[in-house]
Amino acid sequence: MRANGSGRSAARVLVDQLVANGVRHVFTVPGESFLPVLDALRDSGIAVTTCRQEGAAAMMAEAHGKATGEPGICFVTRGPGATNASAGLHVAQQDSTPMILFVGQIERRFREREAFQELDYRAVFGPMAKWATEIDDPDRVPELVSRAFATATAGRPGPVVVALPKDMLTETTEAPLAPPFVPVEAAPGADDVALLADLIASAERPILVLGGSRWSEAACADIARFAKTFDLPVATSYRRSPLFDALHPCYAGDLGLAANPRLVARVKAADLVVLLGGRLGEIPSQGYSLLAIPGPQTRLVHIHAGPEELGRVYRPFLAINAAPARTAAALARLSAPARIPWRAETRTAHEDFLAWGEAATPQPGGVNLGAVIIHLRETLPGDAILCNGAGNYAAWIHRFFRFRSFAGHIAPTSASMGYGLPAAVAMKRLWPARSVISLNGDGDFLMNGQEFATAVQYRLPIVVIVCDNASYGTIRMHQEREFPDRPIATDLHNPDFAAYARAFGGLGWTVERTEDFPAAFAAAHESGRPSIIHLKIATDAITPGQTLTQIREAALARREGTGATA
Repeated sequence: MRANGSGRSAARVLVDQLVANGVRHVFTVPGESFLPVLDALRDSGIAVTTCRQEGAAAMMAEAHGKATGEPGICFVTRGPGATNASAGLHVAQQDSTPMILFVGQIERRFREREAFQELDYRAVFGPMAKWATEIDDPDRVPELVSRAFATATAGRPGPVVVALPKDMLTETTEAPLAPPFVPVEAAPGADDVALLADLIASAERPILVLGGSRWSEAACADIARFAKTFDLPVATSYRRSPLFDALHPCYAGDLGLAANPRLVARVKAADLVVLLGGRLGEIPSQGYSLLAIPGPQTRLVHIHAGPEELGRVYRPFLAINAAPARTAAALARLSAPARIPWRAETRTAHEDFLAWGEAATPQPGGVNLGAVIIHLRETLPGDAILCNGAGNYAAWIHRFFRFRSFAGHIAPTSASMGYGLPAAVAMKRLWPARSVISLNGDGDFLMNGQEFATAVQYRLPIVVIVCDNASYGTIRMHQEREFPDRPIATDLHNPDFAAYARAFGGLGWTVERTEDFPAAFAAAHESGRPSIIHLKIATDAITPGQTLTQIREAALARREGTGATA
């Protein structure tokens, strides 16, 4: 192939293949290694979001994939651009999110000389991607891009990395476009559905746990009908709460960090656990304590789209290789069993969930984060989207907010810091009419706070709440548990985040008292401009249930009781 030959450039074919596959948004930090792609995007009809750092661009693409079920698309440059993007790639891998990361690459003739920003993408990204490849031949662009879409969405979804040598992109090809990919949605067999129905009917204390990806709004509606028909208690996995309406009478709560102890006890006491879509990893399994490994002490039905996940950790009594949507549709058609001995327990489970997050717990300092989250719960529209990253502040979200709509919570199950703001930008680009709130810790926010400039550039009226406790609070909490009264490296000296917002061209408020939050939030939410609300929270306010002081004193008491020394 030659650059001045007939046909279209490989870059043009690549972009046309994205259009053919329904891509409408891409996220990027531009680089000279893929200039021909940028030029082809200019008149493609695809919306391009220009970001300030590749890690944030990758997180935006991941958030897009998480919310839509379609691969989020990110373009970054070679070397440091690609390694920056690895943070978002890791989120996609752990969260089972379809995503394609396109990376500019050095010219093919310079390989293995350690050329400028050279990187072996297969070696670097192979362990954290479903597939990592490089397109050397422009004739294979349609084939390999089509395969990237298929791989990202098949079975357990995940990220794909495609390297694009700079010189290859300018060569021409006559290769026709590949047909649009169509995800394969495996359905459960009739015998498996019948056996599952029999297992539930013969149980005394069953519970359904929802998790994973490949869900849709229709699938969530189907599973809600099934739960109502069987009057079955339903829990959601870590950060998968929007899969089930929190006010549905069958909802029992979420199995996340600091989960409701009554829910944890309920799962441990169940004589049948039906796990649909998820993997029951370390966090939702409460440190792998809910079920024995490899042989659970109770009957486990595991339904997952990826056959490699069935039996990988737990040996289920019944394993069903099927996607959540097709499974939910099949379950919704079932008739109620003749006897439902767990009916009263389902009511109790829902009451326990409501009571757990009904009222804010007392907190030191002027701002009670529980009261703030309850205010958001009571004032935001039902289809609002909350985005957050990692940090102890998220414990208040999980306990006190009640998610009512599909994709209402966009957050990393990998608990990656710096995620909340990029995710909010992506969600507002995707759904401009929905209210989008980004909740962040102070250390968490500044890992990608530069993307507030992206929100301003695209005039995205998101509300960013920064919970400032002047600390890497989660690490400080663990320090006090393991090495009480010996903190190190966790104190933070923070900027004025309200002034930070104004410096970028947005709006900012500082809140130091709980009673001042409603007015600040109303002003920010109604402003029509990107806004930051700076919440000043006491360092001692570390969890909804315990302060740092209480954690420290308990650790010191244990140490004195055992005679241990630092």
